[in-house]
Amino acid sequence: MNNMINFLKQSDIFYQFTPTQLELVGNLCQEVVYNSGEIVFQENSSSKELYVIVQGEVDILINRSTTGDLEKKETAVARLRRGQSFGEVALVDEGLRSASARSAQKDTRLLVIQRDKLIMLCETYPQLGYRLMHNLAADLAMKIRNTDLRIREQLLYKPHTSA
Repeated sequence: MNNMINFLKQSDIFYQFTPTQLELVGNLCQEVVYNSGEIVFQENSSSKELYVIVQGEVDILINRSTTGDLEKKETAVARLRRGQSFGEVALVDEGLRSASARSAQKDTRLLVIQRDKLIMLCETYPQLGYRLMHNLAADLAMKIRNTDLRIREQLLYKPHTSA
């Protein structure tokens, strides 16, 4: 348990959590190991978990066939590493996942936290809930900014083709 708490302390999403808060979250975590290329979850599946990468890397993929591009079935839009989280939108709503997640390396270790348990913890301990939601908002804002920059780069620097 101490190793898990030390790891959670270093993770962005649990930034500035107290040792007691880290222990409470640690009690909710389940560690899962994925092999290289193994799917963590599929695009358009239900979202009920938050994931934190303990070891290895995870690719976030979108299915391009839904956009009419049949040449490439899936495209990696991000590669996440140790300490980063994904699936955080599941904490906000329980809609469908907007992308797939796949282990990019052998023995990728993830902490899986069930949405219902984490929400209950946030409701029971409002300071913990506030800190978690603040950190989630900061993480999502950074991801939105990075996506915005990538879109701008594609729009502004991609050569125009004449019809």
